[in-house]
Amino acid sequence: MYWLIGSFIIIAMMGVLAVADSTPMPIMPLFMDSTSTPILTVSLVFLTLILILVRQFTIPSVNPINSVKNTSHHSRFAARILYFISIAILAIMLVIGSGLQALVSHQQADAQKINEPMRVQALVHIEGISDSVYDTATDTGYRQVATISQISPLVSELTAQDLDKVTAEYGAGLNNSLSNNDVKYEYLNSQSLPQEILAKNTAQGNVYRVLLNAYPKKPAKQSSKTKSKSKSKKTEKQSQIADLNHLQPGDKLFMTLTLAPLATSEQALNNPSGFDSYRWLRGQHIDGVANILATSSSILPSSHPQSNSNSQSLSSDSYLTRLRTAIDQGRWQLRQHFYQDWTANTAAEQQAKAVTLSLLTGDRSLINRETKDLYQLAGISHLLAISGTHVLFLAIVLAGIVILLINRLYPALYRYIPRWHVRWWVMISAAFIYALFTGFDVPAARTAWMLLAIGLTRLTLLPVSTMRVLFALAVLMAWHDPYVLWQAGYWLSFIAVALLLKYEDTSQKPTLTSNQPSTSYDKLLRRLWLNFKRLFKLQCWLFLALLPVTLLLFGKASLWGLIVNLFAIGLFGWIIVPLNLLAGLCYLILPSVADIIWTSVIAIVSNLHELIAWLTSMPVLSDAWLYTPVNAAILLMALLAMLPWLLPRGLISRWLVLPPLSLLVMTVYANQQSLTTTPTLYILPTGDHYISAALLQYPVVNDKDAKNTSWLFLADHRPSSTRIKTKTMPSNLTVDKFSAILEQQLGSLSVNKLEGIVVQSSSSGVTDSRVYDKKSSAVSPNDSELLPMIVAQLSQKLPVSQYWQAGRSERWSALQQAYKVTTDSQKTSTISAQRCDAGKIWQLANGDLTLQAITGWSKIEDASVWDCTVAIDSSTPIRVLKYQANDPLKSLPTASQTLMSKIQPLSDQANTSQSRLILNTDTHERVWQMWSLLCSVDSTNHNIAMNNTIWLGHSTSHISNEVISQQQIDEIITYDSKPLEVALSSDALIREGD
Repeated sequence: MYWLIGSFIIIAMMGVLAVADSTPMPIMPLFMDSTSTPILTVSLVFLTLILILVRQFTIPSVNPINSVKNTSHHSRFAARILYFISIAILAIMLVIGSGLQALVSHQQADAQKINEPMRVQALVHIEGISDSVYDTATDTGYRQVATISQISPLVSELTAQDLDKVTAEYGAGLNNSLSNNDVKYEYLNSQSLPQEILAKNTAQGNVYRVLLNAYPKKPAKQSSKTKSKSKSKKTEKQSQIADLNHLQPGDKLFMTLTLAPLATSEQALNNPSGFDSYRWLRGQHIDGVANILATSSSILPSSHPQSNSNSQSLSSDSYLTRLRTAIDQGRWQLRQHFYQDWTANTAAEQQAKAVTLSLLTGDRSLINRETKDLYQLAGISHLLAISGTHVLFLAIVLAGIVILLINRLYPALYRYIPRWHVRWWVMISAAFIYALFTGFDVPAARTAWMLLAIGLTRLTLLPVSTMRVLFALAVLMAWHDPYVLWQAGYWLSFIAVALLLKYEDTSQKPTLTSNQPSTSYDKLLRRLWLNFKRLFKLQCWLFLALLPVTLLLFGKASLWGLIVNLFAIGLFGWIIVPLNLLAGLCYLILPSVADIIWTSVIAIVSNLHELIAWLTSMPVLSDAWLYTPVNAAILLMALLAMLPWLLPRGLISRWLVLPPLSLLVMTVYANQQSLTTTPTLYILPTGDHYISAALLQYPVVNDKDAKNTSWLFLADHRPSSTRIKTKTMPSNLTVDKFSAILEQQLGSLSVNKLEGIVVQSSSSGVTDSRVYDKKSSAVSPNDSELLPMIVAQLSQKLPVSQYWQAGRSERWSALQQAYKVTTDSQKTSTISAQRCDAGKIWQLANGDLTLQAITGWSKIEDASVWDCTVAIDSSTPIRVLKYQANDPLKSLPTASQTLMSKIQPLSDQANTSQSRLILNTDTHERVWQMWSLLCSVDSTNHNIAMNNTIWLGHSTSHISNEVISQQQIDEIITYDSKPLEVALSSDALIREGD
């Protein structure tokens, strides 16, 4: 009953959060007060205590032999019924109250969130330390959680001097002069900023908790005159933004910000990696996102009182707030100590320092994307975070030191306080302080609270198992903050500890050995072998048990983790982490000694990075990632397969694991095969509205020896530089980032080989010779070089047979060769680029699939006609789906525009079976003008036998109505999900004519 009620509580809270997030719920004014959440939590704890007390009462069983009278028999039966009814009522009240707690927390967060985008001036209060640092050399941005108040809308751009003036007036207590000073604050775009929101922000003095963002922006293409005029202004602004790295926790200053609401979970599905940023930010209690426009160069004194009564939440009157701010300032000072002379170190030394800092304080702001990917590939990314092991290790060490000092200096203390009491108090004090010092994340908080709970159960002599204490702690943390259920660390932390406890219970069995080793050397070898065997069994147990949860939360799991963790856990747990903690303690007393220890730790971490990079580059295990869509049914089958090992030995036969395990294997295999049984074109999200990626998966059914064929199509739909009417910002994608996105997407779709890659867009501006930046260890091409570099990157990861490139292919081949030499790639072979010109054809041996380029004329000395549009002719219809990163099996069909005039009679449709899919890329109207002059007749004759023609392109396409008619297009789909204007006008004329 204990586990059943707890499970129902967790399920009810998760269900309420999921439903309330997607469905409008009635507002409950009674519970909208901020004090209602603690009251509900206390009420739920009180109900739990009553349930525990009721469960302690023993109801005598009904025994007719001992019953003297009939009435006593009925009274006992009635008492037993009343006993079960009371327990059921209390359990139902707990489940309903838990759901109500989740609903109240959701409505309070929903009422506080930012609903409309706006540009404002606000007083910013820095909370904690930033998640990253601003660095233009590595293109990393500044991300910081902060609280904003004193919000005022503005229209004109404010400089740092203007904000300094506002800061001076505010610091002097002249709050009423904000609307009367020389800088006039007016509405910016009153149409997009409703008057109700402005009145709400200014009159009520709302306080928001936001995520500050400031990223280096690539300059758009400008003329030489414009560049010379704006160069000094941009330099001043960049230096001003770079000063954000010096902001300490607790600082207050004025900024001009662009506020934006959080993207919903449905919008987050378009994230290329499948990461649900909305739920992550909601779990951190973020109300919105704020992009920094300008900052004040002066900071308000921390002791300055808030004059606005509505901003009392920003004051530091409470002791806990001041303690937390002081701890965060200590973390920030440690970061600054590691960040000294940062540019003078090599990239390997920088990342070794960054990992050392992360292992000490949980601050991962200095770790770049490459190092994070390396740890993820090795399956040890959990070691970068402060886990419960770090906290527990420090608590045990400090408790041991204190006990040794007391034994030597004042052993008489044990007359008054038992030794385990002293040890326990030292351990919980160290655990809570260190957990606060590392940000009090879920794993560290769980360890601290669990030490406290286990000590309390021992004090009260309650017969409660450690597993029950762990489960009760999980429920209490969910009651305190229901949004913790949306954090992956919550589930991984508690499940991993539960599995460890269960493993300890099952592994503590006496082993009988007939021949004991006689010598000490044999004993040492035997002990080492037994420890290695125990570690290997534990690692396999954790890997297999956590595999379904890992796949459900992240969509992938690294197979390298089973190997690397064998030595990495011991190296981190017994060498790196203890030395790092010792250096942290020495830093408080002797910083020079701490630097010596940190130098050794950094050297060990640097060599470890080289070893992991060498291991993960071995071709023995090329497919390092396991991608399998996981749903509730797969989790249930995995739980049934592990149930005989989770229950006490002998309770049920372990042979019963075979049916659910067989069903699980068949289900996973069926899911993998379902991705390649139907001709499908997946539109892959890239994170850039103008850059498109599409994957064609076509099964080969007639030829037994042939396998399924896959083609990848890449295109950049930004208008050509010759068209000055439309100006677009350059892409923020890098080669490493885009390549990692595509690798994950291809892996989740079970693609381990590509028949070909087609880069459909081209540009003549191959002028940037800076291909690889050794300092930042990242490729920084210009827009025209991005897609060819992606081909060079993917060809090293996956076998690629063909590469079609629009435009002058010799330019790209030379650039790819320079890229491979610069990055010191182990593969020296370079895939040759073939020109994607009009008339180029590829066809399957059975003739079921044909790829043909219908545009592209690279022999003409005009780059505007080099773009290559590809037509895919298939004997069976091809589905067009929008790829869903969190579950590829649930990828939905794309919305299309149907042209009514292209509906053929049934008799004609019955005689034709071919279907065509046109992947269009044009950045200039000359592409289709050239096609109309050269190829319209041939293409029209070719289209006569087509049953259905689908056009897939960008909404900014320059295709004309005449070309649509000549191509006999039936449906139109756009990559950016926006309608094609020419198709709308064409369809409207058809409807009017009918």
